[in-house]
Amino acid sequence: MENRFNLIDEPWIAVVDVGLVSLTDIFSQPELRALGGNPVEKIALTKLLLAIAQAAATPTDDSDWQQMGWQGMAHCCLQYLAKWHDRFYLYGEKPFLQMPAIQAAECKSLGVLSPEVSTGNTTVLTESQQQQQLTDADKALAIVMQMGFGLGGKKTDNSVVLTPGYRSKQNDKGKPGSGKTGVSVGHMGLLHSFWQGNSIVQSIWLNLFTAEDITQLAMYPTLGTAPWERMPTGEDDDIARSLKASLLGRLISMGKFCLLAEDGIHYSDGISHAGYLEGKTDPSVSVDFSGKKPKALWVNPGKRPWRELTSLLQFIEQDSPRGYETRQLSLPLKRITHHAEQFALWSGGLRVSSNAGEQYASGTDDYVQSEIWLSSDLINHTFLEYLKYEMTQLDAVQKQLWGAVVRYFRQLSDIDKSATGKAQPFVAKQAEKATTIFWQLCERQAQTLINACLNSGEDHTARLQLRKIFARYAGQVFDQLCPADSARQLDAWALARPNFSQYLTLD
Repeated sequence: MENRFNLIDEPWIAVVDVGLVSLTDIFSQPELRALGGNPVEKIALTKLLLAIAQAAATPTDDSDWQQMGWQGMAHCCLQYLAKWHDRFYLYGEKPFLQMPAIQAAECKSLGVLSPEVSTGNTTVLTESQQQQQLTDADKALAIVMQMGFGLGGKKTDNSVVLTPGYRSKQNDKGKPGSGKTGVSVGHMGLLHSFWQGNSIVQSIWLNLFTAEDITQLAMYPTLGTAPWERMPTGEDDDIARSLKASLLGRLISMGKFCLLAEDGIHYSDGISHAGYLEGKTDPSVSVDFSGKKPKALWVNPGKRPWRELTSLLQFIEQDSPRGYETRQLSLPLKRITHHAEQFALWSGGLRVSSNAGEQYASGTDDYVQSEIWLSSDLINHTFLEYLKYEMTQLDAVQKQLWGAVVRYFRQLSDIDKSATGKAQPFVAKQAEKATTIFWQLCERQAQTLINACLNSGEDHTARLQLRKIFARYAGQVFDQLCPADSARQLDAWALARPNFSQYLTLD
């Protein structure tokens, strides 16, 4: 088989404002600002770029990281890619991150891999849900996505087992089981977070772990070897086992074994990694291990990531009982604040639903992402205190708005004012609607709110200004959903309209 389409030289990675670039471009063009594509594609590509950088240039400690700088890291990565050039062909003897032995599995169309393409008996609603002709660049991305973000379900052909005697791909009856969920998705879609700089290459450098950090990662105490350097032969051989215990093996988790075919893809479950309930996560996932049962932060389209910021940054309060831990954020933060004045926290993912073992995106499931810029000299305990306080107050405004909308509609419905009558579902729906619109409006000011909390030590006026804006939003939403056109409506409106005077006095 001839080697063709090398990911080091060919353009396949989407970059904002530029279009497709190659791996060489990423590490040799510092003007490339940020990755494009949907949030899951961004996470999968960030993990690949981090794996390349960790394999090529893991610094020993903070000072080594600083001395190397993003320029030194980029140089090491280019050298590394040149050394392993023959392992990055999408097609050939050793196709990139693929298992030729899996050819025995059924060949599926590539559309089955994508959560938003209709396959099988799902109704097609829009043009974009139909399967499109995929280019080599699309296929390369699909392979990288399958490593950690393969969705679970019956489409996976688990009748092919490569490690003799390996039973984890069978169900209780000894038949081939449904495909397992990708370890980076989990049951409902895990939220991932990374630091972000002014360019792609700087962002990779900011997220790079030092050898010292890795010794503190109890889950993956060794760096390990990247799978393209040494591919496993099956689901549970020695190489697969060592991948499970190493950081590189988690960044490129090989959850599906794939092989591209002329007109589709052969794929089956690959290496089965432990999930957060077993105490292991991707470093970019947030889990609270302090309770009896670990809790993860899931993607929630109704609650955008900027509202989770206090949970994501919980680790800044050193003395607090452990809340959510995100190692990708906490380990590098100290050195980042010393060497970058401005940086952002990016969080995102895809919410998925599961039904009878099938995983898909449906109904209200959606991609979410947010990017919040922070300044290094101001990220501290005080900032977090202010942010927590303002978010609590804002939640209280939302609850007030909810209660006001419910009161208005109860007032109008003569059925029952005590909440046991039939008007309830409709009323609740209106209040839900009010909440959604309110948070959408607030999101416009998310960055301004962060900035006001960052600078709050010396000046409170910015926070007060913001409160006025948020209270005005709540009033607008109430007026929008609760009309005052007739005399009865006007009475209900006047009785129920929320008063935010307390919120508008800063204590």
